[in-house]
Amino acid sequence: MRTLTLFAAVLAAAASPLMAQWINYPTPGVPQTPSGSPNLGAPAPRTADGKPDLSGMWEGENTRPCDPNAENCTDLRISQEFVSLGSSLKGGLPYQPWAAALVKSRGATQGKDDPASRCLPAGVPRTVAIPTIKKFIQTPGLLAVLDEYNAGFRQIFTDGRPLPQDPQPSWNGYSTAKWEGDTLVVETNGLRDGMWIDAIGSPLSDQAKVTERYHRVNYGNMVVELTVNDPKAYTAPWTVKLSYFAVINTDLLDYICLENEQDVKHLTSLAGK
Repeated sequence: MRTLTLFAAVLAAAASPLMAQWINYPTPGVPQTPSGSPNLGAPAPRTADGKPDLSGMWEGENTRPCDPNAENCTDLRISQEFVSLGSSLKGGLPYQPWAAALVKSRGATQGKDDPASRCLPAGVPRTVAIPTIKKFIQTPGLLAVLDEYNAGFRQIFTDGRPLPQDPQPSWNGYSTAKWEGDTLVVETNGLRDGMWIDAIGSPLSDQAKVTERYHRVNYGNMVVELTVNDPKAYTAPWTVKLSYFAVINTDLLDYICLENEQDVKHLTSLAGK
């Protein structure tokens, strides 16, 4: 499927800035083993109010098979959830009939209409599974998520405000969160109608509500449980689990999709073959 080829190209481009980052600039506060190596299995850090601190650099599962601190680490794999967000679900996603037909139609055009093929934002929930490095900055009242892809950002408000009743639709929607024990529960509405949530073209409608549950298991590991409730596009709510891994001794640099972009002019002709 040409869609996957296009996305492989996008991810290969995303891989190149990794080599240019500030490798080996020490991340402060990383716990160590008695031998002095990073102890990523140490307890998760906590904020002054006792909640888990999600701050740090994070990367999704199956995106980089080599040691992130190794020299010449250029390999990049595409996670299954990035290709098909429901890949772990028996029978796949529970599409409404029109949504199933749309996925088939989008596949037939080989991804030429995918917003990401044209360097548009990934949007929620797709950005949660997209395999680029993300930087979480947790402050009282706000969790900010900075994404390498298109130097993107997301605001998750933790100050107790409700979700808007009639939000202006946007790529990331409007997100609020609260703590349930040691898990941060994020709810999002106000998402754009017709977005792609994965590379095969699974749709999202403007009726969707997305819930994410972030649980930092220890210093180096975080589990993300993602639930989509979109009765317009799916016959039932569905949930997938993703794994995030801490990335240390580096930081973000810009990855701007449109910089030196050479593919858009070929998309229509490729789809016709």
